[in-house]
Amino acid sequence: MLDYDKEAERYDASRGGEPRAEAAAQAVLSLVPRQARSLLDVACGTGIVTRRLAAGRAGMRVTGADLAPAMTRYAAARLPGAVVLADSRRLPFRGGEFDAVSSVWLLHLAGGADNVRAIVGECARVLRPGGVYVTTVDKGASHNVGSDIDAVLASRPPSTAHDAADLVESYARAHGLVPAGQARFTGQGQGRSPRRTVADLRRGWFVTLPPGDPLAERFAARLAALPDQERPRPDPVFTLRAFAKP
Repeated sequence: MLDYDKEAERYDASRGGEPRAEAAAQAVLSLVPRQARSLLDVACGTGIVTRRLAAGRAGMRVTGADLAPAMTRYAAARLPGAVVLADSRRLPFRGGEFDAVSSVWLLHLAGGADNVRAIVGECARVLRPGGVYVTTVDKGASHNVGSDIDAVLASRPPSTAHDAADLVESYARAHGLVPAGQARFTGQGQGRSPRRTVADLRRGWFVTLPPGDPLAERFAARLAALPDQERPRPDPVFTLRAFAKP
């Protein structure tokens, strides 16, 4: 697991920057009802998407929350007075406080089914009746674009996808939410090159291949043997699911 306090300084530049943030924000907003007047962005990170959510919908108050202190400092600089340090499993807000809740690129990082259930439950709790929760699902699978890099990585030890769409839907239903639509958007600037994939592998991006492990180094050698080491392969396409609170 990456240390997101250490990642904060390079997070935006290494993950598509403003173009990716714009695509994510527009996709989220496409699922948020026009009448929504408040939105909580859970795990807002550096606030690069959160700021665009606020700018993209006039009259909607947007609040960001994140667990990593360094991330919240960046986010607070983008949205002064609108960002809190908080654990997404125990949100510091009253029930029914928000018209909409979003969590982009969060559930795959939760560390297990119990944590994902808790996060979805908290997002449902702070959502008012008639509101909508929007979240990314199947994040890991989105990065498999059928490239030669994916062919190399296909034989790595499998990991459990705790953000699988069917699982997330079951957790949402258990907390009284019902499916309310979906959207997709391109992770612009996130197409991986072999050289970048090796660098990501060696800093702990792939949880089943710990940095320094001999198996990780064998995968690194296979990636280093691919052609066009600097050429990015196609960008991933991410999926959002929306759930409404009746």
